[in-house]
Amino acid sequence: MKEKAAALAYEQTGAPKVIAKGSGEVAKKLMEYAMIYGIPIQKDEVLVETLMKIDIGEEIPHQLYQVVAELLAYVYRLDQMAQKKNKYYSK
Repeated sequence: MKEKAAALAYEQTGAPKVIAKGSGEVAKKLMEYAMIYGIPIQKDEVLVETLMKIDIGEEIPHQLYQVVAELLAYVYRLDQMAQKKNKYYSK
């Protein structure tokens, strides 16, 4: 089975949008870029299968709001922890 990946962006207005997606080599590149740029990766096969059906540039459907909100909250917490860690080590 080919590896699949999708990337979301949320700009504080409207719903999050699918900004990239792909399978196979494209999926590997998406994950590679995420790691390089410190973008958190969440592995969720059901979610990625659903996101693969959404056109790039389109907002996620309201049926995904809850699961994506939980994902964004997780990413926000990671970001807050990283900021505290960086603040502590920069003293």
